[in-house]
Amino acid sequence: MTEKLRMKNTDIANLTIQEASKLIASKQIKAKELVDLHLDRAKKLNGKLNAFITICEDGIYQQAEKIDHLIAQGQKLNPLAGIPIGVKDLYSTKDIKTTAGSKVLENYIPVYDATAITKLKDANAVVIGKTNLDAWGHGSSGENSDFGPTKNPYDLSRVPGGSSSGSGAAVAASTCLAATGTDTGGSLRFPAAFCNVVGLKPTYGRVSRYGVIAMASSLDSIGHLTKTVYDNALFLNVTAGSDPLDATTASIRVDNYTLEIEKGIRNLKIGLPKEYFSKLDKEIKKTTLTAVNKLETLGAKVEEISLPHTEYAVAAYYIIQPSEVSSNLARYDGIRFGFGREKFGAEAKRRIILGTFTLSSGYYDAYYLKAMKVRRLIKEDFDKAFGKIDAIICPTSPTLPFKLGEKVNDPLQMYLSDIFVVSQNLAGVPSLNAPCGFINGLPVGMQIVGPHFSEKLLYQVGYAYEQETKWYERKPELT
Repeated sequence: MTEKLRMKNTDIANLTIQEASKLIASKQIKAKELVDLHLDRAKKLNGKLNAFITICEDGIYQQAEKIDHLIAQGQKLNPLAGIPIGVKDLYSTKDIKTTAGSKVLENYIPVYDATAITKLKDANAVVIGKTNLDAWGHGSSGENSDFGPTKNPYDLSRVPGGSSSGSGAAVAASTCLAATGTDTGGSLRFPAAFCNVVGLKPTYGRVSRYGVIAMASSLDSIGHLTKTVYDNALFLNVTAGSDPLDATTASIRVDNYTLEIEKGIRNLKIGLPKEYFSKLDKEIKKTTLTAVNKLETLGAKVEEISLPHTEYAVAAYYIIQPSEVSSNLARYDGIRFGFGREKFGAEAKRRIILGTFTLSSGYYDAYYLKAMKVRRLIKEDFDKAFGKIDAIICPTSPTLPFKLGEKVNDPLQMYLSDIFVVSQNLAGVPSLNAPCGFINGLPVGMQIVGPHFSEKLLYQVGYAYEQETKWYERKPELT
């Protein structure tokens, strides 16, 4: 029996990074075979899911063979060595087409890697494809891609969440073991919640933004999606850290995020913000509070808290974000690279118009400046809360994954779906989506939110809950 056949018998869909890394290191499977299996699955399922814009084959087998050679020589490699990953198509990848999900960049091939990609390559991770997304990161559903919508692996008639839609679907469908994402106002946590995977929006400045096509520069966070909390910590161990090419990255020491992940949560103080639960869907509320009760049985102490300026978050976000979008998209003029502005889709045009209006003479003080003052108040809400508690638990989405096309013609309804996720970007605090159950066969996620640079704590909370519930073991039925 060949190694590849033996690997198929262990069921590739159940593999985690932690497990696959051990198999490679112990020579039970070769990195080349692991990559080949995921590549085959990605190509097989992409017609159904549309999770990848580009599937990479050139050079990846040579890269995997190099890893196998190093292991054969007895070298100890990073746990991500040989691990097949997907890369959101906002990340610049040298010699691999990078489209941002937009026809404007349909033919753009960068000459450099984003810093996060450089770090992943240095760890010997293997990029097997560029994942689909709402064009330029504009969307909560995955339907705004110029290359067609991504579909939810748990129900192909529903959205996977956006804008990191392809990344969420690809990991959930086991076409890769992890995927990068970006989160400007829930763009990583939505697909994590809708696809039953773990997704981290790190503290602003924890991971370099260099080489990642900007949406709203003061809000963009560079994160990732994995099957489990431990895998997520392994990934952040590689990508986190300061970068001289990104002045907004922090010089604060990077933790070993897997160290003490099993510490437990006894006597941890968890806050439930009343504003997030007051008008919440009954079934989602019940599912989230059941998860909170599980944390209480593990020793956490739960109390109600208030984040009083929550009601203004969406309004402030949809002034600040389009303003920065209009500025960042101004560079795409079709002169130096890419196609002309006539290729912009409807959502990009909408945000350019909104942002340009907000920043125009006579309106800056009335809108943008006022929104920035509200942003400060929202940050102060979190600062005050974390003076009393250690972490916050709240829902990720106010709804279950909705039907494809259900909200596509109602932008306001789509924007309002961001109600529980934009505050964390406005405040710059980290948030971890952890799967917390299913309703009518559809995944539900909860957020674990902490103070700035508390990713290690978030992983400890998420890991403690995950070990008790193991929702990641429930897979979509795909053939």
